[in-house]
Amino acid sequence: MRHTVVERELELRLVLSPEQSVPVPAKLGYRSDDPYAVHITFHINSDRPVHWTFARELLVEGVFRPCGGGDVRVWPTKVSGRGVVLIALSSPDGEALLEAPAAAVSAWLERTLRIVPPGAEFEMLRIDDGLAELLAR
Repeated sequence: MRHTVVERELELRLVLSPEQSVPVPAKLGYRSDDPYAVHITFHINSDRPVHWTFARELLVEGVFRPCGGGDVRVWPTKVSGRGVVLIALSSPDGEALLEAPAAAVSAWLERTLRIVPPGAEFEMLRIDDGLAELLAR
């Protein structure tokens, strides 16, 4: 079965302090064969890009209301009158607060939701097919 990939390049802002942020080129990625997850690749000044993967549902909800806990938290807000989605990432290596344009994130999420509607993720995993194949042996 073919899977569909939905990607979007966009510029996020890494928030250094309430007064200062720096641009961070990023790519949002979604694959219908990994239907519960979203992938964000950050191109920072390092040898290799930084990858984060977390639940699509977290980003969908975070566009509208604060959600998440632990490593990934997402919430909407306004900065200078613009709608943004803040994404707080935390790992043993450190923490980052990223600001993403809400309109761009929402448009990209909408494309992913057209490919795999909420609640249809399990069907995309085709676990039953794999199980049937295993049991047939």
